[in-house]
Amino acid sequence: MKAVCWHGANDVRVETVPDPKIINPRDAIVKITSTAICGSDLHIYGGYIPTVQSGDIIGHEFMGEVVDVGSSISNLKIGDRVVVPSMIGCGNCHYCQRDMWSLCDNSNQNGWMEEKLFGSITSAIYGYSHTFGGYAGGQAEYVRVPFADVGVVKVPKDIPDEKLLFISDAIPTGYMGAELCDIKPGDIVAVWGCGAVGQFAMISAYMMGAEKVIGIDRFPERLEMAKNFAKAEIINYEEVDAGEALKEMTGGRGPDACIDAVGLEAHGVGFEDFYDQTKQKLRLETDRPHVLRQMMLACRKGGTLSIMGVYGGFVDKIPFGAAFNKALTFRMGQMHGQKYMHKLLELVLDGKLDPSVVVSHQLPLEQAPHGYHIFQQKEDNCIKVVLKP
Repeated sequence: MKAVCWHGANDVRVETVPDPKIINPRDAIVKITSTAICGSDLHIYGGYIPTVQSGDIIGHEFMGEVVDVGSSISNLKIGDRVVVPSMIGCGNCHYCQRDMWSLCDNSNQNGWMEEKLFGSITSAIYGYSHTFGGYAGGQAEYVRVPFADVGVVKVPKDIPDEKLLFISDAIPTGYMGAELCDIKPGDIVAVWGCGAVGQFAMISAYMMGAEKVIGIDRFPERLEMAKNFAKAEIINYEEVDAGEALKEMTGGRGPDACIDAVGLEAHGVGFEDFYDQTKQKLRLETDRPHVLRQMMLACRKGGTLSIMGVYGGFVDKIPFGAAFNKALTFRMGQMHGQKYMHKLLELVLDGKLDPSVVVSHQLPLEQAPHGYHIFQQKEDNCIKVVLKP
């Protein structure tokens, strides 16, 4: 089959690799009909995620058709159309039983790597390094889906892929980001990053009762989408000081909750941005925490920080005194996709949410290197790339 393989920083190639096969009785093989490049895939593309090996198949946001099932699978059959969550959960452990799927005890076959880095094991993720299980990703023609009896959602056959694909990752990530804010009626929520996850976080915040949602970014096309699609007020942080603008927009108090939909490659302005860029390039810190700093300073006293952007290691110069003295609550984590997917599917089927709006580019799988380049460089007004095998 054809698959997108990583070969180093800013180097992905579409290559011919062996087809996946059933290994365990709870496996299924899915023929991919659509797969997306996620913002967190750019961290791999840029070489910021350790233990990705040359030749690894990447990608974790995908859907398709079941073409084979293991002997223990009774709830799926060949021909079923499915969306697959990016987090791999066993369904049986302490955490899966409590709907905390991204903390699964059993899916990560390389958990010993995580224990050294994080102190404990979390779930595996498709195509996201050997630290997170070493599973082949979904930017391919076919993929093996472990624990398929609990790891897929069957979807109707008469709905376009673009309306369903993001139930696998971007929508539940944004939705969970808003849910972690514990939004009360009348709350003001600020969202850093107006890519796909940020858009869905803003929409979800309104669904949960926010009175005002503010989107923060620097790209005009993303800010315009936040304004028109998510109905948010907007701040271009390259034109105004975001912290000062948030004070003005909240009567001097600050947002009740702040959502980080950016992660470890955050951009800032001035010396702080130069500092983080330099330290990351010199491997003196792994992640650029500009958004984290800004949220800690901007959020109101007693407010909540919801962190959904991916962080992989260590950050520097965090104003933890501000967080402590302002009594801020931190909530964060990889999304628990299986918890939210059925609920979010209903929103799409009921016409209450049209995720296809965020798709700016559809490309054949063979053009994945071009898709990664324009997404990383934000060329051609690129917001979200869907690849078609």
